[in-house]
Amino acid sequence: MLKINTNQLASEPWTSPKGRFSCAGVGISEALGRKPLSTDLMERHPFDVEICKIPPGKANFPYHSHSAQWEFYHVISGYGIVRHKDGQTAIEPGDAFLFKPGEPHQITNDGDEELVLYVVADNPVGDSCHYPDSGKWLVRSPERKLIRSEGLDYFDGEE
Repeated sequence: MLKINTNQLASEPWTSPKGRFSCAGVGISEALGRKPLSTDLMERHPFDVEICKIPPGKANFPYHSHSAQWEFYHVISGYGIVRHKDGQTAIEPGDAFLFKPGEPHQITNDGDEELVLYVVADNPVGDSCHYPDSGKWLVRSPERKLIRSEGLDYFDGEE
């Protein structure tokens, strides 16, 4: 059995070019040996677990939906707003929610402190994403590429 302590794992922060999107991820599954780019199901693991930390005033990612991926969220600390197909819902510590394939979503920290969530995703091979606000698609089979009719930057049309 491989055991890790999440308190000893480093956060990997990133911010979009214009600063609208930002978060820091703690890759629990990767620390347990998951190889995210592998197509070998024994190396990919059946799900991915991450701690997501979103700074005040930022969204984690552009509004998007997955073609095949399920995502489960559990709020550990902080406050935020989840944008979804039916509008917006406030979130707080202890809240848990799920997005199934085809359901667009985005999380924004509207509080004064870092918003911390556990994220569990099944990461199926061949999942693609749709970004309704910018009208683009992310295609991941076998490589990750954003397209309209030509390749695009991830944040094109989002900031």
